[in-house]
Amino acid sequence: MWKDIGGREAGQIRPNSFANRVKSHRLSTLQLSNYKDIVSPHKGSINSLQVDLTEERYLLSGASDSSVAVYDVQRATDYEGGGHIAKHRSVFVVDKQHEHGHKYAISSAIWYPVDTGLFVTGSYDHYVVMNFKMPGKVYRTAMSPLAASHMLIAAGTEDVQVRLCDIASGAISQTLSGHRDGIMTVEWSTSSEWILVTGGCDGAIRFWDIRRAGCFRVLDQSQSQLGRRPPLLKRKVSISKSLSAGQNSSVKPRAPQKRSANGNGVRQSSVGRIPAKGSVRQRLHPGMLSSQDRATAHYGAVTGLKVTEDGMYLLSAGSDSRIRLWDVESGRNTLVNFETVRLQTSKTCLTFRGHYEHVNCCCFSSQDQELYTGGNDRQILVWCPSRLISDGVDAGPMQDQDNWSD
Repeated sequence: MWKDIGGREAGQIRPNSFANRVKSHRLSTLQLSNYKDIVSPHKGSINSLQVDLTEERYLLSGASDSSVAVYDVQRATDYEGGGHIAKHRSVFVVDKQHEHGHKYAISSAIWYPVDTGLFVTGSYDHYVVMNFKMPGKVYRTAMSPLAASHMLIAAGTEDVQVRLCDIASGAISQTLSGHRDGIMTVEWSTSSEWILVTGGCDGAIRFWDIRRAGCFRVLDQSQSQLGRRPPLLKRKVSISKSLSAGQNSSVKPRAPQKRSANGNGVRQSSVGRIPAKGSVRQRLHPGMLSSQDRATAHYGAVTGLKVTEDGMYLLSAGSDSRIRLWDVESGRNTLVNFETVRLQTSKTCLTFRGHYEHVNCCCFSSQDQELYTGGNDRQILVWCPSRLISDGVDAGPMQDQDNWSD
């Protein structure tokens, strides 16, 4: 690390490259923190964790005892061990005794994207924030981090329809139909406020444009592409070359169109045409074949979805113990091999051991490079970068590393 610092001072390493190296080093040294402790007030398993998107200061947790809590992860409430261990107790707790509290387990707790004064919860009591009644257990809720034209909460439940709840009107504004089983996870696009991605127990991952009816894409694990997509500049060059080659080649004259029965000289498209009486053909979204509509992304339920920050890739996890990386533009499986820990531990970068029971959720703070995990042992653990840099020289408190500047 000192070599990188010297290279940065000499101008041999660019600022962005230096910052990425520091972050990579810190991530590679994540370990269970022995100087930061979050005191959980929950009496049940931790089901949901999220750090707020505006300040990255407040941690929100939801648990199976129907309680939700908020912690300040940057300012400790007290210290133990001679001032060496910072204790972070909850700022406040909302449980079933509260007049607006949930009655059963909380499955999802998320922050309002642009304000830490509001958060949204979903519960097995069929309610989302106590205002929206769902037809079944609520598995996941999500709000778009880019939304400027709507205040919609996407809710996935054990019902086959995705519901969009409008905070402004206090009503369910839209339902999205297409899945054949319950919806386990929902995720908004990071490049458009109108695009929603859903994963269901039917193994399907569907893309929706909420301004239009029906989904416009269903991911198929058999449709794949090798490697990453080519850089944008190279793609533009190849497209321009193909266009210039096409212009130079001879073009066959188009055959005259046959006059249709309606007399306007234009042949009617079969898309959207009402099938004849007695036809058993299923009406699908325009441009989607029956085989495409029934495609699956996992051999089992889709349990998790995450869109990358640039909106170019989608990560999905399933009950088939597989993690897949998808190219959002082409909708194809990139065939990146994420081996499970049980099958091949040599391909696992880091393994964190600290919980006494199963881990249910985790969230990462990019500002502090800290990882928070929650499990059935009712504990919230903090994983921080090591205080020692790679050459074995003691860097002192972690604040010294955080204050490295360009």
